[in-house]
Amino acid sequence: MSANEEFISESVTPDPAALDASTAALGEPAIPLRFSWRGTSYAVTRVLARHKGYGADRTHGSGELYLHRHWLEVEVDDGSIMKLYFERQPASRRSTKARWWLYSRRRA
Repeated sequence: MSANEEFISESVTPDPAALDASTAALGEPAIPLRFSWRGTSYAVTRVLARHKGYGADRTHGSGELYLHRHWLEVEVDDGSIMKLYFERQPASRRSTKARWWLYSRRRA
């Protein structure tokens, strides 16, 4: 993480009316083109990067690698750069609704 990047690690709420479902054919989650965080709505103006995060099997201990997160780096309408990720399998049953997370923000 760069010096001017702020670590956040909080869930965001995608706007269900503003999802780019074109990635669904690739087995990836729909990209939120608008989302809310801390009561403020943000619109994605540009997707800068995408990648996948793999990790060890969390449930069976098999040692196999599984896809755990889909990462996005986006520019939003206030000029900030935000890193978001989609949690494929939430770590806790209490947080099953929180699937999209804001990892970090770099202000404009």
